[in-house]
Amino acid sequence: MSDTTAGILFIVSMVVVLGLLYIPMGNYMHWVISRKRHLVVERGIYRLIGVNPEGEQSWAGYARGVLAFSVISLLFLYLFQRVQSGLWLSLGFPNVPPDLSWNTAASFVANTNWQAYSGESTMGHLVQMAGLTVQNFVSAAVGIAVAMALVRGFARKLTDQLGNFWVDLVRITLWILLPIAVISAIVLIAGGAVENLSAGTDVHTIAGSTQHVTGGPVASQEAIKELGTNGGGFYNANSAHPFENPTSWTNWIEIFLILLIPFSLPRTFGKMVGSNRQGYALVSAMGLLAITSAVLVNVFQGIHHGTVPMAVGSATEGTESRLGVLNSATFASATTLTSTGAVNSFHDSYTALGGAVPLADMMLGEVAPGGTGSGLYGILILAVITVFVAGLMVGRTPEYLGKKIGSREVKFASLYILTTPTLVLGFTGLAMALGGERASMLNSGAHGLSEVLYAFTSTANNNGSAFAGLSVDTIWYNTTTGLAMLLGRFLPIVFVLGLAGSLARQKAVPESDGTLRTYQPLFVGMLVAVTLVVVLLTYLPALALGPLAEGVH
Repeated sequence: MSDTTAGILFIVSMVVVLGLLYIPMGNYMHWVISRKRHLVVERGIYRLIGVNPEGEQSWAGYARGVLAFSVISLLFLYLFQRVQSGLWLSLGFPNVPPDLSWNTAASFVANTNWQAYSGESTMGHLVQMAGLTVQNFVSAAVGIAVAMALVRGFARKLTDQLGNFWVDLVRITLWILLPIAVISAIVLIAGGAVENLSAGTDVHTIAGSTQHVTGGPVASQEAIKELGTNGGGFYNANSAHPFENPTSWTNWIEIFLILLIPFSLPRTFGKMVGSNRQGYALVSAMGLLAITSAVLVNVFQGIHHGTVPMAVGSATEGTESRLGVLNSATFASATTLTSTGAVNSFHDSYTALGGAVPLADMMLGEVAPGGTGSGLYGILILAVITVFVAGLMVGRTPEYLGKKIGSREVKFASLYILTTPTLVLGFTGLAMALGGERASMLNSGAHGLSEVLYAFTSTANNNGSAFAGLSVDTIWYNTTTGLAMLLGRFLPIVFVLGLAGSLARQKAVPESDGTLRTYQPLFVGMLVAVTLVVVLLTYLPALALGPLAEGVH
């Protein structure tokens, strides 16, 4: 079987399995989130944290819950790293420096998992397990909870109640993320991933030297890292490391975990708003963008300019030889279409246009299918913009799911869309203007700009993947990328919840002959077009100076 055929089968099998699980997984998440009865273990947790599970919250109350929980998580994770040397299973590692502790805490709480450090030589096992892995669960749950609050805004009428953040957080963590992560960890262990509390082993290499190989609770962190679209790896090499990603079939499993929840949430959305056709429309738009991305990055990596690439048939630099070019390219597409950030190859070593595709994926706002929850609320924001644009074209007040899209709703949606580009372009411009910070670039010219642009695109979009070629473990980069991650996560969440509150207070508008049918192919095409034009073209000047300039050079 040729590599091309294997790559096609890899992608086709992924699409088929995700399609088969779309309905059962979406229905299951709907049951978890919408059921009325509170289970015994849930009631015990509510009593422990002092929450009344029957009480619901307005959008402002829901937002306060999200922010309060996230601030506490941020402080805890920061302090945890700062006292690491005195903790059990510290492996003799010193306390993490203040600027790096801040950056890492911001990263994991914001569901970004950007790493300016090598995990196996910086973090002890307890910090990895009780600090980073816990945030992999709860930060993902926060994203899904916010998405569900927005969906309730569409589904409810004449109310200011959007549910209870604490109930949503507990249920999503206990009954969606935890069981799937446990099963997935066992599968990865069976595939060869490491799961122990070893301080490491000294091994003798073929060259006759000695190398210290660190062990640890890898498989359990790997499972939730992918399932929760987090991305932070136990090892510096991330999913290119054989202890994290041992074989080509575990590579398939990891991509599957990345895509499972984001591609199933539109079904949950359709169930909650009482129209499964609306869910099919959203997942169709997501799928079109995702397949286009996967095809393009595979094609560009297969266009082999230069003597060496032509000899081997593709651009193999920076690619783990166990996995190959096509498996790596597909992984790169999946991880940047979502807010995962895991890597199994160096994106910095991709061809200029091959590296531009993952960068563009993140600039789309990671809505195809996006992160756990964040992808759904991101594409719903774009759907609001789409019906608004369509309303302007026909001179009719726009409506979506029976709710009028007026000036207040458009303002919330516009602020959401403008937040990330402002952070990305502002911090990138500042970094390029500061001569001292340009010293962190290992490359000059268009490629050097691409490295900086990628870094802030990744952090502000809460992706977390790195282009490589940029030394970011500095006080300036740790501080600014930390700010980009927190602002890029929580400002949009506030705008999403504000939109949800505005929608929930409205009464339902009956469908008429002039209503745009938002479940038909016309709307899907318009949604894809708005995503490309409104979002991606914002970054076109920066792309033209970076990867596009390098690609046509």
